[in-house]
Amino acid sequence: MDPLYVSRIAQIASVLEVSGYPKPGNVHRTRDFDDMVYEDFLVSGIVIGDTMRLAARRGAGLRDSLDLSSIGLGELILRAVEDTGKWVSTNTNLGIVMLLAPLSAAAGMVDEGDLQGLREQVNRLILQTTPDDAVNLYRAISAANPGGMGEHEGLDVRDPGSQQRILDEKITLFDTLKISSEWDLIARELTSGMPVTFNVGFPVFKATVREHGMNRAVVQTFLTILARFPDTLIARKYDEKIAEEVSEEAAEIVDRGGVLTEAGLKRVERFDRKLHSSGLNPGTTADLTASSIMVGLLDYYSEHI
Repeated sequence: MDPLYVSRIAQIASVLEVSGYPKPGNVHRTRDFDDMVYEDFLVSGIVIGDTMRLAARRGAGLRDSLDLSSIGLGELILRAVEDTGKWVSTNTNLGIVMLLAPLSAAAGMVDEGDLQGLREQVNRLILQTTPDDAVNLYRAISAANPGGMGEHEGLDVRDPGSQQRILDEKITLFDTLKISSEWDLIARELTSGMPVTFNVGFPVFKATVREHGMNRAVVQTFLTILARFPDTLIARKYDEKIAEEVSEEAAEIVDRGGVLTEAGLKRVERFDRKLHSSGLNPGTTADLTASSIMVGLLDYYSEHI
């Protein structure tokens, strides 16, 4: 796919994700947090465009290559995080960047509409990452300073000694994500072929967008992911049981139609207020919603442009 086209899709996906109303517990068009506001996310979604275009361009250059290790996924993630940090003062998009960068690179390797090929190339790319990629990912995490991160299996994201150990022991980005996959859904997503994005989020978005429009498709995708997968940001910051309870309530709402009916919309609005008042932010779910939207838009616009 054309790199400019891919970057625009990534930007649109980021902006649509944060604009989804009323996406429960998250910043959206009528809900700000004390330390970050709706406009921060809009700016962040635009700022990552150059990096996503570069990712797709690098992917296009390796389209026929068996070795994808030179694509520099970790450096792309770091570049996008650092670019974002020049424009906003808080971490708005680390998880989104971690998901959209490999999707953008993989999209550069395939033709429009080839979603199976897209998924296969993402998997190949992650499997062929390098220790340099892992170090750059650690630098990106340290720069973004997300909540709930720290030392795991003796590798501390903020410790330069851990970065040197990664290089000395030839620990790849895939290896570090595999360690984190036990407690982080984004790491699990990237090391297992992106099943939430392709098997759960994308099908819901595709089935919903034509009849109900972009906004409700975004929120319904978010609700469905949250219903199926307890949010690991909530679990890390609070407790796994609380994350499971949030998912159970989301599942009950989805079973009753979610945001696709007026009665369901009111229920979702109450759910949003409840999560916000409790300080429960399903941020990992939002990131996976963004990747689902990106795949959905690659599919949608392949038929409409």
